[in-house]
Amino acid sequence: MNGGAMERILEVEGLGARYGKVDAVRGATLAVEAGRIVTVIGPNGAGKSTLLNAIMGALPPGGTSSGRVAFLGEDLTGVPVERRVARGMCLVPERRELFGSMSVADNLALGAYTPRKQGRRDHLEQLEVVYGLFPRLKQRARQAAGTLSGGERQMLAVGRALMARPRLLMLDEPSLGLAPLIIKEIFHIIDGLRRTGVATLLVEQNARAALQVADYGYVIETGDIVMQGPAAELANDPKVIETYLGLGKQAA
Repeated sequence: MNGGAMERILEVEGLGARYGKVDAVRGATLAVEAGRIVTVIGPNGAGKSTLLNAIMGALPPGGTSSGRVAFLGEDLTGVPVERRVARGMCLVPERRELFGSMSVADNLALGAYTPRKQGRRDHLEQLEVVYGLFPRLKQRARQAAGTLSGGERQMLAVGRALMARPRLLMLDEPSLGLAPLIIKEIFHIIDGLRRTGVATLLVEQNARAALQVADYGYVIETGDIVMQGPAAELANDPKVIETYLGLGKQAA
């Protein structure tokens, strides 16, 4: 990925993650630049979610990591999750983790907690940005999050993350469990995120949709990154087509 003068937001070098004696990720090296969408594709169980959690410093109990993660040029070794969030990293997990009994507006307000704690008072301005990206959330602002459709819940999860004004947004399987038409809508929104300037690291099993929106891609198999390159080149690579795209036409 030759970004020239583009700002390097995330640099990962030789990242490993293990649970006990099991290596879930081995020697992963990748980078994300400002305003770019980078995707990591691979089969279920390949280590995609573990990779994101290791970058975020949020491995489950019993998990350990090695290697180097740098954010905006700063080595994050030993930096806890809370401080990574405060510095501008945000992970939208596969489970979405919304507060179902709270309204859409209140869930979004919670997303602005960190910048407000840091003294920023422009959360209402950022709320309008989020509503601009997700008009449906504005229509359902007073509705309980638990009553939303699957696609709307995913929109809310991403919108809440954007309320924190992250420099790096990490998305874990945003299409999981959604109908094909909703998947198209979600990926159209992800494609539009580059206009906000945020760097996006997208982990996704739907390789076809991910490669259509991404600038650059990595392929992970059983914990190892086995291929990488511009997304358009990966999408036309015979091995990627045979392994990941041949059965995915209906999900595009």
